[in-house]
Amino acid sequence: MTDPRLNDFSRRMDGALEALRKEFGGLRTGRASAGLLDPVQVSAYGSTMPLNQVGTVSVPEPRMITVQVWDKGMVSAVEKAIRDSGLGLNPASDGNTVRVPLPELSQERRQELTKIAHKYAEQGRVAVRNVRRDGMDYLKKLEKDHEISEDEHKKLADQMQKLTDEHVKKVDEALATKEKEILQV
Repeated sequence: MTDPRLNDFSRRMDGALEALRKEFGGLRTGRASAGLLDPVQVSAYGSTMPLNQVGTVSVPEPRMITVQVWDKGMVSAVEKAIRDSGLGLNPASDGNTVRVPLPELSQERRQELTKIAHKYAEQGRVAVRNVRRDGMDYLKKLEKDHEISEDEHKKLADQMQKLTDEHVKKVDEALATKEKEILQV
């Protein structure tokens, strides 16, 4: 049972995990997923907005993503945004629909993607450790202000470390799953 004073730090660590999952969602694997286009921003109506706010993203088949654009005038902007997103995709429009075929990943590209996944995972671990550092500083301050005893500080610090270890383990598990997904042919 963790102390209620550590709930905020646990929530922040969960936030770091959620951010990592979003990053992983944008990484291309062998099959199409609607989440692949989440980072794409479209210049529309004088501002930039997420792709899912100008059309419906769907995956009709394993190697194809389609975007049903709501405003016919936005089709070329959507196409351009996907092409310029750095995802290595080449969309083609067909009326109000933008079709995005996913090319087969080469072994070299798969290795590159696993390196990127490792980088994202390390950023996630660093974020979790930063939350732990903030928590430890908070506990030191509580002890210095005589709000908790030295023994209680030690107990809470152990709980904080346990919380950190659990979250780092979850980061590693998410990385292993994503790596398996990327390397699957």
